[in-house]
Amino acid sequence: MARFSISGGDDGEGSSNHQSRKRQRLPSIDEDEETAESSSSGEEDEEEEEDDRQIESTSEEDSYREMLMEEATRITVPLTSEISSSSRDSSSLSVTLLDPDVLDCPICCEPLKIPIFQCDNGHLTCSVCCTKVRNICPSCTLPVGYIRCRAMEKVIETSRVSCPYAKYGCKEKMLYTNRFSHEKICLFAPCSCPVLDCDYTGYHKDLNSHVRAKHKEEVVPFAWDVSITIRLDKNTILQEEKDGEVMVVQVFKGLHVVYVVVSCIAPSAREVGSFSYYLVTVPLAVDGSLVQRSMMKNVQKLRSEQPEDGFMVIPNYMLSGSSRILLGRGRAYGHA
Repeated sequence: MARFSISGGDDGEGSSNHQSRKRQRLPSIDEDEETAESSSSGEEDEEEEEDDRQIESTSEEDSYREMLMEEATRITVPLTSEISSSSRDSSSLSVTLLDPDVLDCPICCEPLKIPIFQCDNGHLTCSVCCTKVRNICPSCTLPVGYIRCRAMEKVIETSRVSCPYAKYGCKEKMLYTNRFSHEKICLFAPCSCPVLDCDYTGYHKDLNSHVRAKHKEEVVPFAWDVSITIRLDKNTILQEEKDGEVMVVQVFKGLHVVYVVVSCIAPSAREVGSFSYYLVTVPLAVDGSLVQRSMMKNVQKLRSEQPEDGFMVIPNYMLSGSSRILLGRGRAYGHA
């Protein structure tokens, strides 16, 4: 704003100096009058020029202010938007725990659930374990179960974790306390290839495609609700012709008997659905037949140990005949 300094200190001083210089030449009376008139007209011209400069300065100042306001508006608008966006983003923080066990009960090693208690020394325990240890802290023997740890409860209540199967496609985020229960029913729980010496593991739909592409010669195709003949002296891998679901008939040899288990290679998620089988064994030398109708279990990986439940027991002497199996969605009511 240095422009405004030019309006000060010019009220007649310049004209006095101009007149004094003229007097040094000893002018006549007429010259003095002319000089006075010219001085007066000069003062009027200077005043007009000064007014013009003030008006010009004012207009320049207004233009400058408008330019500053436009520039400030241009800068402020995106900045405000950026700040608002960062404020929204800062409402959710990503935190990495170097020791995730700090969110588990140190006694039962299960995820902490509200209410959470602490002793006078700050050792934590869940409400269930308070009863198990008879309200005596196992770390310091002080009473526990009477003081709530509100800080840890707030952490547990507001914490969200990604599904451990995110790399297979799951995008769910849940409370830390619900992590294990979600894993049991997650649609993207990885499944292992049932073919011997194949170490492929992945999302069950991808597994179905893998079996069809890589192990076509090692599986037996089938159609829903259509019986097929199988052998019960070895394991049989079946794959549905259209849907691609993979089923496995496992045979475990016992003393004079075999244990037969039929499983679907898929997670226990509700979206997968349920499957059933109808198995009939007809021996050659003995009249009659052995029939088993049951729902099959969804398993992510085959087990090599003899099953504890959900199996069919077949005496060895009945294996000389033929066996047929019918697989279906939902409950099986057909005949093999």
